[in-house]
Amino acid sequence: MNRPVQKLFVALLFSLALVPGGCTTKYYRGSADKQVYSLIQNRSAPVPDMDRKFTLEQTNQWTLSTLPVTDNDVEYLRGSEASEKGASIVPLEEALGIAVKFNRAYQTSKEQLYLSALSLTLVQHRFTPLFSASGNVGVTGQAVPSAGVVIVDPLDPTKTTTVLSDDLVEQNSVGGSGSVRMDWLVRDIGRISAAFISDFTHFFSGGPGTLTSSQISATLVRPLIRNAGFLAEMDVLTQSEHDLLYAIRTFIRFRKDFTVQIASSYYNVLGARDQVRNNFLNYQSSVQMNARALALAAEGRTTQTELGRFGQQVLDAESTWISAVRTYKQQLDAFKVLMGLPADARLVLDERDLSTLTIRHPDVKVEDAIKVALTARLDYQNVQGRVDDADRRVKLSINNLKPQVDLVAGVNLNSNPNDTHGYALPELKRYQWNFGLDVDVPLDRLEKRNLYRSALINEAQAERDVIQLRDEIELEVRDNWRVLAQARRTYEISEAGVKLAERRVEEQNLLADLGRARALDQVDAQNSLVSSLNQRTQALVAHTIARLRFWNSMGILYVKDNGQWKEIPDAAQR
Repeated sequence: MNRPVQKLFVALLFSLALVPGGCTTKYYRGSADKQVYSLIQNRSAPVPDMDRKFTLEQTNQWTLSTLPVTDNDVEYLRGSEASEKGASIVPLEEALGIAVKFNRAYQTSKEQLYLSALSLTLVQHRFTPLFSASGNVGVTGQAVPSAGVVIVDPLDPTKTTTVLSDDLVEQNSVGGSGSVRMDWLVRDIGRISAAFISDFTHFFSGGPGTLTSSQISATLVRPLIRNAGFLAEMDVLTQSEHDLLYAIRTFIRFRKDFTVQIASSYYNVLGARDQVRNNFLNYQSSVQMNARALALAAEGRTTQTELGRFGQQVLDAESTWISAVRTYKQQLDAFKVLMGLPADARLVLDERDLSTLTIRHPDVKVEDAIKVALTARLDYQNVQGRVDDADRRVKLSINNLKPQVDLVAGVNLNSNPNDTHGYALPELKRYQWNFGLDVDVPLDRLEKRNLYRSALINEAQAERDVIQLRDEIELEVRDNWRVLAQARRTYEISEAGVKLAERRVEEQNLLADLGRARALDQVDAQNSLVSSLNQRTQALVAHTIARLRFWNSMGILYVKDNGQWKEIPDAAQR
């Protein structure tokens, strides 16, 4: 390897040594997370109900080992599928926590918020000093004729003769240069650009000098009329900051909807399980009535028609019970998947959550609820903010119709071109400066005109979106208020129906003991009882779900970090 190539090889190794060895993928990921989480925490401070432990970290490992397990099989589910003995009992609070951790849609919603903050980090970065460095080094070679042989005249040493040769020799040259640049967009000042450029040719070619030449240059550009103060660039930053705020509100709104969804599914599964129990009790009662009818038939005290009616009741009750079991199992498996768990996970929901449900009806007028919703709903705040964004873009598009006038100033410091020894650094006395205006008067403004007209249309659309969402919120609150009132009345009706059906069954049982009951009346009373029991459970669950949806439509369903909501003692005061 000849000497120039050796120097090139050494230069390349030196350049590679300058590359930071500690900037691994793990470093970049951690750096992004730290900056994004800090942004989300700061921007969400004025927004209530944000997850204080927001993180994208998610583990695929899950365990229910910390939860209690059931130690027996319930009779009304026996034989339906695998035994429930040993299955984990999951209360509502744990179910919400599991869903927050493992639900796929919830994770996607968090990722959308993260990406919005990540985009803002790049926009903010463009308003900081941006440094870049570059360099190049290379070696060239070419074949040139030999310089020839110089022959000295032996008679006269002062005379020489050059004898040319046809031989070719290789001539090498090594060259290199490098630069460091800085670009900084400073608010209310302008764009400042600076660069340091140097030539290392003598260093690599073996000359006595280290730097052949170098230069320092700086430029300032400040728009004076169109894009004054870099309005377009500043608007990008403002919009990115607003977009992050909107994303935080959207995520919080999603958390509220998600909590209602999980709680609704949880209570619906418990309601389906309660229907299995009621239908099983109906089946048992039907078997008992049929057995009593068979005993009476053996004594000749009942007809075959009534005996057949009791037998048909047994078959119908068993079919309804089996169907209820299938529905319950299906809803339970679907709920597991909704939480983000495998469908074969062995768990049962805590029936105590159903038994402790009561009718807690909010004491609030619908007009007051609408006023609260229009103040507290985060999605409504977002559409209102987008009107301001649209108005800002209209002003920006108006500014873009103006002529471009920029103040431009620059200065250069050069090295001594005659300095071939030592470091040829820039000298203050070797300066060059310039100052002036760049003027651009566009004669074709069609594109800018169209952008202005589009901005006006977008502003009008944003204003209509506010009106549209306001009407939708009012309709939603009114509808949920009616649903809630209906659910309360339905529960009251079903409660009275249960008491009435229980008295009818007692009466028919007494008549049956006396041998005076009719099969049709007995079957009808028993069916009415199970129907009333199922309706009461459904009404209780429906009222609880309607209450959550009503609070959510008002924007006052506050959710904890684990997904559990905070009970509101008096919604009328909110």
